[in-house]
Amino acid sequence: MNEALDQLTRNTAAIGGGAAFWHVLYALGLSFFLSLVLAWVYRQTHRGISYSVSLVHTMILMAITTALVMEIIGSNIARAFSLVGALSIIRFRTAIKEPRDVGFLFASMAVGMACGTGFFDLAVLFTLFLSPVIYFLHRFQIGAQPTSEMLLKVQLADGVDHRTAFQEPFFRHLQDHSLLSVETIQGGSALELVYSVHLKKGAREAELMDAVRAVNGNRKVVLLTGAQNIDI
Repeated sequence: MNEALDQLTRNTAAIGGGAAFWHVLYALGLSFFLSLVLAWVYRQTHRGISYSVSLVHTMILMAITTALVMEIIGSNIARAFSLVGALSIIRFRTAIKEPRDVGFLFASMAVGMACGTGFFDLAVLFTLFLSPVIYFLHRFQIGAQPTSEMLLKVQLADGVDHRTAFQEPFFRHLQDHSLLSVETIQGGSALELVYSVHLKKGAREAELMDAVRAVNGNRKVVLLTGAQNIDI
């Protein structure tokens, strides 16, 4: 058993350009553990409805893969250019909706790069520093703007002027509103309007919806809270 392990160590060292087997194993293991910490922080601080388990797994895979790539490259410039050429055939076409998710992916890559280049202390320090920063931003909602913005989706019969139809209920119940989209539905026999609305202080959602239904002939009215987390 010891002879097989020694042989595996020698083979790995020969392939990795002098990198010791245990050094590579330690780099992969540490990158895995630190990426798990980042994934846990991401899960605990995520807001909205776009949480993706696939993104969490991608963070872990990217950290481990980046660590191995850095181990393979080492200080060999020719090998670095060869890997760039080989990896250039990969095309990523998955759209990432949240800029915050991109930040976590870059953080995972940074952890993998630090582990792969032997800066283990730096990788641990980065993770221990970044995790409280993320939690601090989440806990105290740094940069968040208090708002009562909501989305109002209203159906209206075709032929009715949507620009003036809801002036009276909007004036009574809303502090501000803006029309986001107009779409024909039911084969062109009706319109679906989407408004961004701000209720007046003391106004109630049910009263607004009743007033809107009185105008559109009791057609469908939907009020969505948290407009910043919803894709129209």
